[in-house]
Amino acid sequence: MAKTKKYTGEEVLTLVSRYMSESDTAKVKEAYEWASDLHKKQLRQSGEPYIVHPIQVAGILAEIKMDTATVISGYLHDVVEDTTATLADVEAKFGRTIAQIIDGVTKISKIRYKNSQEQLAENHRKLLLAMSKDIRVIIVKLADRLHNMRTLGALREDKQRRIANETLDIYAPLADRLGISTIKWELEDLSLSYLDPEKYHSIASQMNMKRDERIRYVQEAVSEIQKAIQDLELHNVSVYGRPKHIYSIYRKMTDKHKAFEEIYDLSAVRVLTDTIPDTYAVLGAIHSKWMPLPGRFKDYIALPKANGYQSLHTTVIGPGGRPLEVQIRTHSMHEVAEFGVAAHWAYKKNKGSNKEARVSDHSQQALNVIQGILELQEDAKSAEDFMAGVQGDLFSDRVYAFTPRGDVFELAKGAGPLDMAFSIHTNVGITTTGAKVNGRIVPLDYKIKTGDIIEIITSSTAKPSRDWLDLVSTRRARNKIKQYFKQLDRDDNIEAGRELLTRHLRETGFNVSDLLTTSHLIKAAEALHYHSYDDMFAAMGYGDVAVPGVSNKLTEGIREAQQEVETAELQRELLEEGHEIKRDETALTQRQKGTSDNIIIAGVDNLLVRLGRCCTPVPGDQIKGYITKGRGISVHRVGCPNIRAAQTEGQRLVDVEWEDKKGLKPNYDADLTVHGENRNGLLNDVLRTVNNRTKFVNSVNGHVTKNSMAQVSLSLGVKNSEQLNIIMDSLNSLPAVYDVERTFH
Repeated sequence: MAKTKKYTGEEVLTLVSRYMSESDTAKVKEAYEWASDLHKKQLRQSGEPYIVHPIQVAGILAEIKMDTATVISGYLHDVVEDTTATLADVEAKFGRTIAQIIDGVTKISKIRYKNSQEQLAENHRKLLLAMSKDIRVIIVKLADRLHNMRTLGALREDKQRRIANETLDIYAPLADRLGISTIKWELEDLSLSYLDPEKYHSIASQMNMKRDERIRYVQEAVSEIQKAIQDLELHNVSVYGRPKHIYSIYRKMTDKHKAFEEIYDLSAVRVLTDTIPDTYAVLGAIHSKWMPLPGRFKDYIALPKANGYQSLHTTVIGPGGRPLEVQIRTHSMHEVAEFGVAAHWAYKKNKGSNKEARVSDHSQQALNVIQGILELQEDAKSAEDFMAGVQGDLFSDRVYAFTPRGDVFELAKGAGPLDMAFSIHTNVGITTTGAKVNGRIVPLDYKIKTGDIIEIITSSTAKPSRDWLDLVSTRRARNKIKQYFKQLDRDDNIEAGRELLTRHLRETGFNVSDLLTTSHLIKAAEALHYHSYDDMFAAMGYGDVAVPGVSNKLTEGIREAQQEVETAELQRELLEEGHEIKRDETALTQRQKGTSDNIIIAGVDNLLVRLGRCCTPVPGDQIKGYITKGRGISVHRVGCPNIRAAQTEGQRLVDVEWEDKKGLKPNYDADLTVHGENRNGLLNDVLRTVNNRTKFVNSVNGHVTKNSMAQVSLSLGVKNSEQLNIIMDSLNSLPAVYDVERTFH
């Protein structure tokens, strides 16, 4: 991957001064100086000063010529989350707009969730909904994620993979939907380098080996195209080659099951012109010179992509009889292709009808994405359900279909006539009786292809069938069908939901009359994103939401108060015991101790087995055993220093694995060390977080290190590595916690 530029604060100011006024540049400088002061004592996990990160984010935003508010938000995007500054402070210094952008980017770090997946989904939902109010929120977040991906090597491997997966699932598709390909491609390549480093470096190496050959071929193609269009006498034409991105080659190898040697189009040639007629003239000249490959021509100028992308794509039999891909577009289309919705701010101050039209067209593409997000939010039962809808409906591959009147509808790949009917309007979907595709009657399970002309047949007396839930592929259509049937039985569902919740509260020992008040129910319904508490009751009665989830939301305050009491008691013990808690196994902590009974030894039976206390392995960990003198098999985590020592000393290692036993699973001791900033309340947050996820806290030991950092050592009881990873992720999300690691003794 090409080496990326690392900006200094002065270089960012130089960048913005080229397109901002003097007063706006001064505001950017003020934000830089304030951020530098707030972050001055902080370090990133790589060890470099924290302010380096906001500088790079602002630099990325300045590179794509974002407006003053966005670049300032790039400098300040972490101050509310990671420093003493508040949103009110930001608003007082820089105004309400910038405060709202930063609020949209800031994680929801102070809200407790049942697991890290739920918290991640809620963070994403907040970010996307904030984007629906101001698209600049997501542009700042994309710049933030891009720099985090560039510096991901400082984190441990499991975090690298989690963040890279999240980037491929959420942020790269979002950059694509907003048309910001310059960020999209780099996010994809960086993610691949962490998720499949062997394949990434293999492709990069093979591309490098063929680099000279590829350059010669592209140079020949560029020269031939320049000769072919010479007679057209066009002005301001640019012809150049560009290498394909590693991730796109990886996808082609994976999806089409091809070896690297079978992929010929490692490079493409791009032609930029001044006007749309010029692009078609260039296309004609190229097709006159070389034979086009059937089925490989796409006209995205006449039919733009949903993200506003416009270009002509053709593949021809080029020099030497090898396939050559050529992309032809205007200079202004190229700006939109590279920067997508961000190009709006680059153009909005320019004069002239053509540029204003480009702003209008591309702003509409952004609004289409936003509208889709808002519709999914209305129908979602939870944050996780919302994100599943975003990934399924908004980030999937697309097809484009027409109505008989010529209107274009963009749908997720795999959509059918019912999906299109509900995209047109809910009432059209509900009254659908059939469909015609290109003039012929088709079944409702037909899969729409790009270019199909779809005619939806309706009847005012028609009603949906529950079987339709198996025929639709988009979440919007499925939710609209569910809503129809919910409404039919709404009163019965409300009553059933109320009874279910009442019974659950009584069974879990809560006072029903105290909790089922109007104020409590309204608050719970709002927290769970229902319009009213009757909607919440109906959802429980219909089975659309789990009763325990609603119960937990209603009793949240009571349980938090109980937790505060328990945490206060733990802290009192901590002080009385001289910075260490040793909890006896009372009724609260009593458990079945983890033993070696569920360890299987390859090819051996009836041997004494014990778990190493030096690395405290738990089910799910990769483990290895070695034969000790007179004490049977000692089982350790792979990576434990004692395993490495055993290999060095030539002791015999044996393969061992966890046996998946049914029934009651014992708890296993696991040791963690939390590293963080020595701030007020850190220990309290650590204890509360751990207690929310396991009741088996064996010991806690906290102290301040020589460099004034806090270090908290924990010994916990967990069932497996999955539970332990959830605890570690939760601790990692706490403010001022820099790292959480498994401990080797």
